[in-house]
Amino acid sequence: MNHKPTSTRELRARRHARVRALVKGTVERPRLAVYRSNRFVSAQLIDDTAGKTLVASHGREFKGSQSVQATAVGTAIAKKAKAAGITKIVFDRGGYRYAGQIKALADAARTAGLTF
Repeated sequence: MNHKPTSTRELRARRHARVRALVKGTVERPRLAVYRSNRFVSAQLIDDTAGKTLVASHGREFKGSQSVQATAVGTAIAKKAKAAGITKIVFDRGGYRYAGQIKALADAARTAGLTF
């Protein structure tokens, strides 16, 4: 049995593919896609039918720890979404575990008025 070790990046890509098979963004309910790097967290609302990003926010805009950034990004994306007339979304955790920064971002977006 020739077994190759799989990288963390590949494993995340597989998990993300599983999530994306179920989660589709529309005009009425865009997809809140989250990306987490070593330094920042970013989020964008995507309409998959048109293939367009409607609203985006990045952690570079805010100072503080990564969890503080995630909370600020979640609040900012919710405010921008409400300004664009979007209240209902579907959440795409991007293959990351729903904990830490991802959970902080989602909770902040919920408290700021997004429904998912």
